[in-house]
Amino acid sequence: MTAQIIDGKEFAGAVRARVFKAATEFKQRHGVPIGLTVVLVGDDPASEIYVRLKVADAKEVGIESRDIKLPATATQSEVLDVVRKLNQDPAVHGILVQFPVPAHIRQEAILDTLAPDKDVDGLTTLSAGRLASGRPGLVSCTPQGCLMLIKSVRPKLDGLSAVVIGRSQLVGKPMAQLLLQENCTVTIAHSKTRDLAAVVRTADVLVAAVGRSEMVKGDWVKPGAIVIDVGMNRVDQPNGKSKLFGDVAYNEVLPHAGAITKVPGGVGPMTRACLLRNTVLAACAQMGVSPPAEL
Repeated sequence: MTAQIIDGKEFAGAVRARVFKAATEFKQRHGVPIGLTVVLVGDDPASEIYVRLKVADAKEVGIESRDIKLPATATQSEVLDVVRKLNQDPAVHGILVQFPVPAHIRQEAILDTLAPDKDVDGLTTLSAGRLASGRPGLVSCTPQGCLMLIKSVRPKLDGLSAVVIGRSQLVGKPMAQLLLQENCTVTIAHSKTRDLAAVVRTADVLVAAVGRSEMVKGDWVKPGAIVIDVGMNRVDQPNGKSKLFGDVAYNEVLPHAGAITKVPGGVGPMTRACLLRNTVLAACAQMGVSPPAEL
């Protein structure tokens, strides 16, 4: 058996096309573009690249995007003032504060200030609470993208056993909540889980989001399982360069899985696409209109 390769890049392209259509129709209907603002504090090179990509992504799909750059010396009060102003700006439908922020600024303080209805990263406490209680809201982009990839292979997940490796607020916990809403029986595994391999072998759906390069081996995977690899681990090579690996030993798992994502080209493109999708959903909610059904 050879696993079906889930092409995240191709699927994300289809999502972006739907976002473009929705953003165009939104502007035609309401006379204003959908607006996304990204806030960057400090001069971390990786964060600067991420912000540049997010702003460019938004512009490509017809979302009016801009970035606000604050120096690393900005106080927490100054950053929160910027967030509050964006909360009140009707032209801004989505707000994303790029993390990490400098050490003297509490990430929790930013999330507690950010308006949940504009929280396109789905990270505020209220966003998490809405998800946990099954109420409508904006969902963290990576787990939402993972679920969309899973359902591209198997639209109905009722009764399946799902294992999520990792319990982070960003991926693990919201991923488990989404799978519960799809009527899966969900296990969250983590560093304290006893006999992790045995737990993983029960999974019809496996989401690996632990941050350990190639931790999931071939004999851990149930034959025919859907395997979603969230890991992005950069490992130094003997030639002095680095290479990106997932949390799953891809070549080992490939003969066992029914479907699997690659790293890179799997979950990453979907995370970026779901940020754009969330921005459209946020704009529609703020205007009191239903988003397009196909979105």
